[in-house]
Amino acid sequence: MSLYTQRGVSAQKEEVYAATRHLDQGLYPHAFCKIYKDYLGNDDSWVNIMHADGAGTKSILAYLYWKETGDISVWKGIAQDSVVMNIDDLLCAGVYDSLIFSSTIDRNKTHIPGEVLEVIINGTQEIFNWLKGFGVNIHYLGGETADVGDVVRTIAVNGTMTARWPKDKLITNDNIKPGDVIVGLASFGQASYETEYNSGIGSNGLTSARHDVLNKWYAENFPNTYEPALQDEVVYIGKHRLADEVQVNGKAINIGKLILSPTRTYAPVVKQLLEQQFEAIHGLVHCSGGGQTKCMKYLPSAMRVVKDNLFEPPLIFDIIQKASNSSFKEMYQVFNMGHRLEIFTTKESAADVIAVAKKFGIEAKVVGRVEQANFSELFLQGSFGEIRY
Repeated sequence: MSLYTQRGVSAQKEEVYAATRHLDQGLYPHAFCKIYKDYLGNDDSWVNIMHADGAGTKSILAYLYWKETGDISVWKGIAQDSVVMNIDDLLCAGVYDSLIFSSTIDRNKTHIPGEVLEVIINGTQEIFNWLKGFGVNIHYLGGETADVGDVVRTIAVNGTMTARWPKDKLITNDNIKPGDVIVGLASFGQASYETEYNSGIGSNGLTSARHDVLNKWYAENFPNTYEPALQDEVVYIGKHRLADEVQVNGKAINIGKLILSPTRTYAPVVKQLLEQQFEAIHGLVHCSGGGQTKCMKYLPSAMRVVKDNLFEPPLIFDIIQKASNSSFKEMYQVFNMGHRLEIFTTKESAADVIAVAKKFGIEAKVVGRVEQANFSELFLQGSFGEIRY
């Protein structure tokens, strides 16, 4: 049994999918988000789309970093994680404008004071103001903030994003077909619209990152940051403190900053692609929960996905893997490992897609392709060898 499983977490969310398998899958079952008829406007040429997500256990890392360093600004990154995990999923359905957002914040007031809430809530509005400069308009309609100390140990920061969208501007993934290539957009580096280096960690796999990288000092000093029923051998088993420094591109950066890099949004890039190259985009996949295996859930029919030109994983994933002794198969199933957005397109259009990403300072390349097959399978190949799922 993997460490990830022993900590009560599932990268594939098997139980969640089992619990929801009888629910209506919406108008387009292969789309990245659930899409319904236009209940709000009752227009057959429009649809309603909604998505709910959040920062996950990354908020626990923010809590630890804030308590250890006193840097309360780290909570703005958690606000960004909550927003981006919603908007970037909706981008994969073709939606990039005229969105509304409602936040849901559950806190343990004993550990999370009002000034933290203020940074998160105001930070959320600042992110929307910033995105507006790229023509991505998200309207903050408030939400629910509850003091539920009997339910949460620290804080849970989530949100729901909704839009009404024209049906002929949707990306449903139904156009993915053999012969398509997959353009991957790097999750790491520094985009033109980012103020510092982004490790690429995103908002998935943070339970593993936290316990595998950080040492027992955190268990001893912050017992409210983990489930007490867990076995000691899976709790904070690493060797690092958040303030430990490593070298990235010749510059010193601490482990805490790497693990807490705010999730990069691809909204500025995808908006331009959808406006200028809509017909060339056959599918979009956000490599969030499930990492590099995420794409298999959204194929419209049986196909083989081959990824044999992957990015070299950035430093953060090397640190996590060495600390956990996880196999490459598990790492690629839990983490994005270097690219967090996949664009399925034609060979002829790939260069134009890559050029748009690079204009925003984001490395992009053809990482793989789609092949004809009698059953769906994923094949990864790289310096790590070969992996099949």
